[in-house]
Amino acid sequence: MMSDAPRTEADEDLLQYPAPPPVVHYAEQALLGALLLVPERLKAIGPLEPEHFANTAHSALFAAMRTVSPPAPEVHRTSPVWPNQLLAAAQPQARALTAAYLHTLISICPTDAHAPAYAQIVRSGHARRVLRRHAGLLAQAAHAPGPDPAGAALARADQLAVYLDELVTTFSSHRGSMPRIPPAPAPAAEASVEVEDEERMLLATAAAHPDHLPQMRWLHENDFNVPAHAALFACLNALARRGSPVDPITLLWEAQQRGLLRDGLGPTEVLDLLAHSAGAPEHWGQKVLQRALLGQASAVAARIEALTTDEATSVHQLATGSRRALSALSSVRGRWQQATGNLAEKPAARQPAVPRAPAVRTPAARADPATRTPSRPGR
Repeated sequence: MMSDAPRTEADEDLLQYPAPPPVVHYAEQALLGALLLVPERLKAIGPLEPEHFANTAHSALFAAMRTVSPPAPEVHRTSPVWPNQLLAAAQPQARALTAAYLHTLISICPTDAHAPAYAQIVRSGHARRVLRRHAGLLAQAAHAPGPDPAGAALARADQLAVYLDELVTTFSSHRGSMPRIPPAPAPAAEASVEVEDEERMLLATAAAHPDHLPQMRWLHENDFNVPAHAALFACLNALARRGSPVDPITLLWEAQQRGLLRDGLGPTEVLDLLAHSAGAPEHWGQKVLQRALLGQASAVAARIEALTTDEATSVHQLATGSRRALSALSSVRGRWQQATGNLAEKPAARQPAVPRAPAVRTPAARADPATRTPSRPGR
């Protein structure tokens, strides 16, 4: 008979969830029950690793199944050698495992012949969790300080793209592979004082040096956080494209012709905004564009996290929807490479990678705004 230690409070908490367990939890139980009944099923379940299990006790038990050789079939039919060996091997990593729980796993399994189907459900659950983790790391990189926040966010985006490629090849497509559209992420918080100041400095320096505007086509109106600043930047570009004189007065007239001088934005406010300039427009433009890139990365992460919360969405649908969300970052990325001179930059080679938490780095000193040569800005 299998040895059975006295039940403890840990046994009761072994597989407790704050809400009803997800479906994949029952698939994990059924798979392990099938393998306890018929160890030979291990050869038929396909590629599966202990880390594919969401529950740590299940993971430890499956790891033991991978390392402990099962007895001969005739011995297994008449003696509990296999369960006892597994329990002894797994308990150091999952002390709450008991013989009674192994009996529960066996009783939950409808039929051991369906072990490959249970394993595929386990793989699907793992894929969903890893995709959510990648999205979380992308969001973290988009908000973390550092000497090169844009580079860190784009590196995370590359890792996410690698994983999406893996999912597309691992999980087959089916009819209706496009996912349901999740709710749009919450709107971004109001622009901070620092953001507003950087956009003001961009407008002031662009008005003072309008000859730089044709070389700044990498900056778009929708990169701005403040709508009034975006509208004034459009006015500057319109004047420059027409070859019209550009100065605070002509900009003020253009803004009036476009109906912008209302809702708190009057002539005095526009002239005050343009009164003080320092540095080059490219320097401030890169700062604005970098914030837009990080904001887009954060929005992509939020969209993917929203996709993964819908349990009715298949893994292939998750991969398809996530790729579409990630493509929104490509346009901003291309403009960022153009702005910083990294036109030869290519995404990292698509090798499978396990996401790791990014190391916290000391923020770099703020770039000198007086520098006229564009350089990769710090935050």
